[in-house]
Amino acid sequence: MSKKLEEFVQANRQAFDDREPSERVWKNVKTTMFGSQSAMSLIFWRAAAVFFMALSAYLLYPRIMPTSDNQVALKELQDVEKFYFREIADKVEMIEAHHGEPNLNGFTNDFKQLEAMYEVLKEEMRTSPSKKVKEALVLNLLIRIDLLNQQLHKIDQQNQEEEERGQTEA
Repeated sequence: MSKKLEEFVQANRQAFDDREPSERVWKNVKTTMFGSQSAMSLIFWRAAAVFFMALSAYLLYPRIMPTSDNQVALKELQDVEKFYFREIADKVEMIEAHHGEPNLNGFTNDFKQLEAMYEVLKEEMRTSPSKKVKEALVLNLLIRIDLLNQQLHKIDQQNQEEEERGQTEA
């Protein structure tokens, strides 16, 4: 049967080419294939809403989640702290070996103030980590090391003066 239909269509092809289906037929085809016009607009609005939600989530994600820069800053701070705390402990030990208590020229008060400021900065780093806070913490450590170096320099000068007095008296 399909062969007869094919032959008929081939024989009468030109008769079919000049005719078009009525508007009613096209409406039925559209409705059958795509649904009604309101269904199409509903699908469009749903797709637009999903796209908007996805775009919003993408744009807000870095603001909601802690940034990787802050996490990197925390990790770097831990490494820097280990190094500088070791340096500070070594220098404090050297000062205490020479004078027992490091209490020369207000050294202890300055050092304790720096330690207190460091603890405040450290708490700030825990609550809202940032590169600026990390830099302030490192600067605090560097100032403490500089203060310790100055104290060690004073001790060295005192030791040299004592040696010179001992050599001149002898």
